[in-house]
Amino acid sequence: MKLAVNIDHIATLREARGENEPDPVIGAGICELSGAEGIVCHLREDRRHINDRDLKLIREVVKTKLDLEMAATDEMLKIAIETLPEIVTLVPEKRQELTTEGGLNVASDKSRFENIIKELHSKDILVSLFIDPDPRNVDLAFEVNADIIEIHTGKYANMRTEKDLISELSKIVITSRMASEQGLIVTAGHGLNYSNVLPIVNITEIREISIGHAIISRAVFTGLHKAVEDMVRLLDRNK
Repeated sequence: MKLAVNIDHIATLREARGENEPDPVIGAGICELSGAEGIVCHLREDRRHINDRDLKLIREVVKTKLDLEMAATDEMLKIAIETLPEIVTLVPEKRQELTTEGGLNVASDKSRFENIIKELHSKDILVSLFIDPDPRNVDLAFEVNADIIEIHTGKYANMRTEKDLISELSKIVITSRMASEQGLIVTAGHGLNYSNVLPIVNITEIREISIGHAIISRAVFTGLHKAVEDMVRLLDRNK
Protein backbone atom coordinates (compact mmCIF):
# COMPACT_ATOMS: atom_id res chain seq x y z
CA MET A 1 0.00 0.00 0.00
CA LYS A 2 1.25 3.45 -0.93
CA LEU A 3 1.55 6.38 1.46
CA ALA A 4 0.58 9.91 0.47
CA VAL A 5 1.42 12.61 3.00
CA ASN A 6 -0.84 15.60 3.53
CA ILE A 7 1.33 18.61 4.32
CA ASP A 8 -1.43 21.08 5.25
CA HIS A 9 -0.47 21.20 8.91
CA ILE A 10 3.06 22.30 8.16
CA ALA A 11 1.39 25.43 6.80
CA THR A 12 -0.91 25.52 9.85
CA LEU A 13 2.16 25.83 12.08
CA ARG A 14 3.49 28.63 9.90
CA GLU A 15 0.22 30.53 9.99
CA ALA A 16 0.07 30.30 13.80
CA ARG A 17 2.76 33.00 13.84
CA GLY A 18 2.01 34.58 10.48
CA GLU A 19 5.65 34.20 9.46
CA ASN A 20 7.56 32.23 6.82
CA GLU A 21 8.40 28.97 8.53
CA PRO A 22 8.03 26.07 8.56
CA ASP A 23 7.70 26.01 4.78
CA PRO A 24 5.38 23.29 3.41
CA VAL A 25 7.31 23.34 0.13
CA ILE A 26 10.44 22.10 1.90
CA GLY A 27 8.25 19.64 3.80
CA ALA A 28 6.96 18.16 0.56
CA GLY A 29 10.50 17.42 -0.57
CA ILE A 30 11.45 15.81 2.75
CA CYS A 31 8.35 13.61 2.66
CA GLU A 32 9.22 12.32 -0.81
CA LEU A 33 12.84 11.69 0.13
CA SER A 34 11.61 9.76 3.18
CA GLY A 35 9.48 7.34 1.16
CA ALA A 36 6.14 9.04 0.54
CA GLU A 37 4.75 8.19 -2.89
CA GLY A 38 2.50 11.22 -3.13
CA ILE A 39 1.96 14.68 -1.67
CA VAL A 40 -1.49 15.95 -0.72
CA CYS A 41 -2.49 19.54 0.00
CA HIS A 42 -5.85 21.24 0.43
CA LEU A 43 -6.19 24.73 -0.98
CA ARG A 44 -9.13 26.04 1.01
CA GLU A 45 -11.23 28.96 -0.14
CA ASP A 46 -10.17 30.96 2.94
CA ARG A 47 -6.46 29.99 2.49
CA ARG A 48 -6.21 29.16 6.19
CA HIS A 49 -3.07 27.07 5.70
CA ILE A 50 -1.89 26.22 2.16
CA ASN A 51 -1.92 29.33 -0.03
CA ASP A 52 -1.51 30.02 -3.74
CA ARG A 53 2.23 30.57 -3.49
CA ASP A 54 2.63 27.23 -1.70
CA LEU A 55 0.66 25.38 -4.35
CA LYS A 56 2.65 26.89 -7.21
CA LEU A 57 5.99 25.91 -5.66
CA ILE A 58 4.80 22.51 -4.46
CA ARG A 59 3.78 21.72 -8.03
CA GLU A 60 7.30 22.58 -9.14
CA VAL A 61 9.11 20.44 -6.56
CA VAL A 62 6.92 17.32 -6.29
CA LYS A 63 8.40 14.43 -8.26
CA THR A 64 6.01 11.61 -7.28
CA LYS A 65 2.45 12.89 -7.69
CA LEU A 66 0.49 15.84 -6.41
CA ASP A 67 -3.05 15.40 -5.12
CA LEU A 68 -4.85 18.74 -4.83
CA GLU A 69 -7.81 18.65 -2.47
CA MET A 70 -10.36 21.34 -3.24
CA ALA A 71 -13.99 22.33 -3.12
CA ALA A 72 -16.08 21.97 -6.28
CA THR A 73 -16.09 25.69 -7.12
CA ASP A 74 -15.34 27.67 -10.28
CA GLU A 75 -12.36 29.38 -8.61
CA MET A 76 -10.77 26.09 -7.59
CA LEU A 77 -11.45 24.50 -10.97
CA LYS A 78 -9.56 27.34 -12.65
CA ILE A 79 -6.64 26.97 -10.23
CA ALA A 80 -6.51 23.19 -10.77
CA ILE A 81 -6.39 23.60 -14.54
CA GLU A 82 -3.58 26.14 -14.21
CA THR A 83 -1.64 23.97 -11.73
CA LEU A 84 -2.15 20.56 -13.38
CA PRO A 85 -1.82 18.21 -10.40
CA GLU A 86 -1.87 14.51 -11.20
CA ILE A 87 -5.00 14.13 -9.09
CA VAL A 88 -7.75 16.43 -7.86
CA THR A 89 -9.72 15.23 -4.85
CA LEU A 90 -13.07 16.97 -4.52
CA VAL A 91 -13.99 17.48 -0.88
CA PRO A 92 -16.79 19.22 1.02
CA GLU A 93 -15.78 22.47 2.64
CA LYS A 94 -17.31 24.62 5.36
CA ARG A 95 -15.56 27.74 6.61
CA GLN A 96 -16.42 27.09 10.27
CA GLU A 97 -15.04 23.54 10.39
CA LEU A 98 -11.65 22.77 11.90
CA THR A 99 -11.09 19.93 9.45
CA THR A 100 -13.17 18.13 6.83
CA GLU A 101 -16.07 16.61 8.74
CA GLY A 102 -17.50 14.11 6.26
CA GLY A 103 -17.80 12.96 2.70
CA LEU A 104 -19.23 14.68 -0.34
CA ASN A 105 -22.95 14.83 -1.02
CA VAL A 106 -22.66 14.09 -4.75
CA ALA A 107 -26.42 13.65 -5.13
CA SER A 108 -27.01 17.28 -4.12
CA ASP A 109 -25.68 18.58 -7.46
CA LYS A 110 -24.80 15.61 -9.61
CA SER A 111 -24.65 17.55 -12.88
CA ARG A 112 -22.14 20.01 -11.41
CA PHE A 113 -19.81 17.21 -10.38
CA GLU A 114 -20.14 15.64 -13.81
CA ASN A 115 -19.19 18.94 -15.49
CA ILE A 116 -16.22 19.60 -13.20
CA ILE A 117 -14.92 16.06 -13.68
CA LYS A 118 -15.28 16.41 -17.45
CA GLU A 119 -13.26 19.66 -17.37
CA LEU A 120 -10.50 18.07 -15.30
CA HIS A 121 -10.40 14.99 -17.51
CA SER A 122 -9.90 17.25 -20.52
CA LYS A 123 -6.57 18.23 -18.92
CA ASP A 124 -5.64 14.60 -18.14
CA ILE A 125 -6.21 15.12 -14.41
CA LEU A 126 -7.53 12.13 -12.49
CA VAL A 127 -10.46 12.90 -10.19
CA SER A 128 -11.07 11.44 -6.75
CA LEU A 129 -14.23 11.92 -4.70
CA PHE A 130 -13.94 12.01 -0.89
CA ILE A 131 -16.91 9.95 0.24
CA ASP A 132 -18.35 8.34 3.35
CA PRO A 133 -18.26 4.51 3.31
CA ASP A 134 -21.67 3.81 1.79
CA PRO A 135 -22.40 1.78 -1.38
CA ARG A 136 -24.76 4.51 -2.59
CA ASN A 137 -21.83 6.90 -2.77
CA VAL A 138 -19.89 4.41 -4.88
CA ASP A 139 -22.74 4.26 -7.39
CA LEU A 140 -22.79 8.05 -7.60
CA ALA A 141 -19.02 8.25 -8.05
CA PHE A 142 -19.27 5.76 -10.92
CA GLU A 143 -22.17 7.65 -12.51
CA VAL A 144 -20.31 11.00 -12.57
CA ASN A 145 -17.20 9.32 -14.08
CA ALA A 146 -14.81 9.70 -11.16
CA ASP A 147 -11.58 7.72 -11.38
CA ILE A 148 -10.93 7.26 -7.68
CA ILE A 149 -12.80 7.24 -4.40
CA GLU A 150 -11.13 8.24 -1.16
CA ILE A 151 -13.03 6.66 1.71
CA HIS A 152 -13.49 8.97 4.67
CA THR A 153 -12.07 7.05 7.64
CA GLY A 154 -12.73 9.75 10.23
CA LYS A 155 -15.66 7.98 11.87
CA TYR A 156 -13.68 4.73 12.04
CA ALA A 157 -10.77 6.59 13.65
CA ASN A 158 -13.05 8.04 16.34
CA MET A 159 -14.71 4.77 17.39
CA ARG A 160 -14.02 3.84 21.01
CA THR A 161 -15.71 0.45 21.45
CA GLU A 162 -14.78 -2.75 19.66
CA LYS A 163 -18.35 -3.23 18.46
CA ASP A 164 -18.49 0.23 16.88
CA LEU A 165 -15.02 -0.17 15.42
CA ILE A 166 -15.90 -3.47 13.72
CA SER A 167 -19.17 -1.99 12.43
CA GLU A 168 -17.43 0.97 10.84
CA LEU A 169 -14.61 -1.16 9.47
CA SER A 170 -17.19 -3.44 7.83
CA LYS A 171 -18.68 -0.46 6.02
CA ILE A 172 -15.24 0.46 4.71
CA VAL A 173 -14.61 -3.13 3.53
CA ILE A 174 -17.96 -3.36 1.72
CA THR A 175 -17.52 0.04 0.09
CA SER A 176 -13.96 -0.77 -1.00
CA ARG A 177 -14.94 -4.05 -2.60
CA MET A 178 -17.91 -2.58 -4.40
CA ALA A 179 -15.83 0.31 -5.78
CA SER A 180 -13.05 -2.00 -6.91
CA GLU A 181 -15.57 -4.25 -8.69
CA GLN A 182 -16.85 -1.19 -10.57
CA GLY A 183 -13.34 -0.34 -11.74
CA LEU A 184 -12.70 2.56 -9.39
CA ILE A 185 -9.34 3.04 -7.69
CA VAL A 186 -9.81 2.96 -3.91
CA THR A 187 -7.88 5.08 -1.41
CA ALA A 188 -8.62 6.07 2.18
CA GLY A 189 -7.81 8.81 4.63
CA HIS A 190 -8.73 11.06 7.56
CA GLY A 191 -7.88 10.44 11.20
CA LEU A 192 -5.51 7.57 10.46
CA ASN A 193 -2.45 7.27 12.68
CA TYR A 194 0.29 4.88 13.78
CA SER A 195 -2.11 3.00 16.07
CA ASN A 196 -5.22 2.54 13.94
CA VAL A 197 -3.92 2.25 10.39
CA LEU A 198 -3.20 -1.49 10.16
CA PRO A 199 -6.82 -2.72 9.90
CA ILE A 200 -7.23 -0.33 6.95
CA VAL A 201 -4.01 -1.57 5.37
CA ASN A 202 -5.38 -5.13 5.54
CA ILE A 203 -8.18 -4.20 3.13
CA THR A 204 -6.58 -5.33 -0.11
CA GLU A 205 -8.77 -3.18 -2.37
CA ILE A 206 -7.37 0.02 -0.83
CA ARG A 207 -4.27 1.02 -2.80
CA GLU A 208 -3.18 4.13 -0.93
CA ILE A 209 -3.72 5.93 2.34
CA SER A 210 -3.44 9.64 2.96
CA ILE A 211 -2.10 10.74 6.35
CA GLY A 212 -1.30 14.26 7.48
CA HIS A 213 -1.99 15.26 11.06
CA ALA A 214 -0.52 12.15 12.70
CA ILE A 215 2.72 12.38 10.73
CA ILE A 216 3.19 16.12 11.29
CA SER A 217 2.38 15.65 14.99
CA ARG A 218 5.03 12.95 15.37
CA ALA A 219 7.46 15.10 13.41
CA VAL A 220 7.38 17.69 16.21
CA PHE A 221 9.21 15.14 18.38
CA THR A 222 11.13 12.98 15.90
CA GLY A 223 11.62 15.17 12.84
CA LEU A 224 9.68 14.89 9.60
CA HIS A 225 12.07 12.46 7.90
CA LYS A 226 11.76 9.87 10.68
CA ALA A 227 8.01 10.39 11.10
CA VAL A 228 7.42 9.55 7.43
CA GLU A 229 9.93 6.67 7.52
CA ASP A 230 8.19 5.22 10.59
CA MET A 231 4.86 5.14 8.76
CA VAL A 232 6.40 3.67 5.62
CA ARG A 233 8.05 0.92 7.68
CA LEU A 234 4.75 0.22 9.43
CA LEU A 235 3.00 -0.25 6.09
CA ASP A 236 5.85 -2.35 4.68
CA ARG A 237 5.88 -4.60 7.74
CA ASN A 238 2.25 -5.44 7.10
CA LYS A 239 2.82 -6.83 3.58
